[in-house]
Amino acid sequence: MNPALKRWLLSYAVTAVIFAVLDLVWISFVASNFYQSQIGHLIAASPNAAGAAAFYLIFVAGMVHYGVRPNDAGATLRQRVTGAALFGFFTYATWALTAFAVLKDFPAVVAVTDILWGAGACALVTWLTVTALRRVLVKQDVR
Repeated sequence: MNPALKRWLLSYAVTAVIFAVLDLVWISFVASNFYQSQIGHLIAASPNAAGAAAFYLIFVAGMVHYGVRPNDAGATLRQRVTGAALFGFFTYATWALTAFAVLKDFPAVVAVTDILWGAGACALVTWLTVTALRRVLVKQDVR
């Protein structure tokens, strides 16, 4: 297997695990009660598993591409974390501000909280991933 592909897949796997743990903690201890109190009337009785799986698969790929950047040995930690924070900001803002614009009674506090969560979570996950894989990420192929 190509070393660049190996680095990308390893980065994807590590990012996915870290994000899953962080998001589970967020949902379990903060978001669940907050969302129920703010937008409980919009929340489904049970989540759509296919939709959730598609979100996580795609979103993690975005974090790896825009944040972790496993095949860019020249990227600094600051550049990686900033890229991830911006990715999280723009993606979560797209959802939150669209919901705020088109859903009846969607609270601004939920939109702002989601946007901050997206930026902060992506930055933290990328920082943890890059820190865990530092040696792998700075190694480049000599060809």
